[in-house]
Amino acid sequence: MKIRSSSRALTGAPSFAAPVRSTRRQWLMLGAAALAGVSVAGGAQAQAWPAKPVTVIVPFPAGGGTDAFARPLFATLSRLLGQQVLIDNRGGAGGNVGATLAAKAQPDGYTWFMGAVHHAIAPSIYPKLDYHLEKDFVPVALLASVPQVVIVNPKRVPANTLQELLAYAKANPGKVSFGSAGNGTSHHLAGELFKLQTGVQLMHVPYRGAGPALQDVMAGQIDMMFDGLGSSATHIKGARVKALAVAGTQRAPGFPDIPTAAEGGVPTYQVATWYGLWAPKGTPAAAIERMNAELAKAFASKEIKDAWTGLGAETPTLTGKAFGDFVASETKRWGEVVKAANVKLD
Repeated sequence: MKIRSSSRALTGAPSFAAPVRSTRRQWLMLGAAALAGVSVAGGAQAQAWPAKPVTVIVPFPAGGGTDAFARPLFATLSRLLGQQVLIDNRGGAGGNVGATLAAKAQPDGYTWFMGAVHHAIAPSIYPKLDYHLEKDFVPVALLASVPQVVIVNPKRVPANTLQELLAYAKANPGKVSFGSAGNGTSHHLAGELFKLQTGVQLMHVPYRGAGPALQDVMAGQIDMMFDGLGSSATHIKGARVKALAVAGTQRAPGFPDIPTAAEGGVPTYQVATWYGLWAPKGTPAAAIERMNAELAKAFASKEIKDAWTGLGAETPTLTGKAFGDFVASETKRWGEVVKAANVKLD
């Protein structure tokens, strides 16, 4: 009896059998909760981004300036993300075909868009676009910014400086030809801005991409080009084209021998070819945050720093809203150039 009485005092229950059933029930409930927790945790880990290869739509043909930056950057990101980052080149319509495709992609974090300055120009050039850069995309980060460079075919143009080019063009009005990646592209508008600021008359020859235009400058089919330094870099180093000036406020990293346009007598001529990364609207914030974190690591790496210096580019720092504000300012600026030069698509 004493033992029975002592059991009641210790358990606080009327009988020994009742607390056993209660304890068993509690343990079963705790076990179920623990299993549910493991299941949720396992599910979260399974869903961690990226769980499969990632695709970046590059809206220009392979071999152009965009590719020069895309390939080393996304190869590095593949290593940092632990998943392959695939480049999908979708050229056409000055980069608008690829942009439209990216805007309609599933916003699940597995499709991204690498656009360029061309996409800040497009709204003022094309009467109707099938995408809206601000409404259909989330700005992620500026990837590279490189000054435009004035290059000539040394056999066709007798000029070693920007001033000599201006003198030659003024002596041959309308006869000096410059190539571009197409009507309304940054290469084209860089030429139009140059004409507005210097008063020279040049003949525009549009191509289907910067690569073919650059090839024809080297082949001597056209006289010159206003190209991104990144895509012209190897050809400048190989003396296949002659660089007369960079359109920046200072000489480009990796190319200290090329003077600025200001040094050549055109201080207001400043044009940069830049490249950026966007995500389709609705892409999970966690994926965008991870992407930016890995981009920061990539830009801090020696391999990307060396690659960017070799291409004459500066290491970017703009992300998120700051990058979006920069794009908005570029859209406004190039809209004014289009209006002043009365640029229209054929």
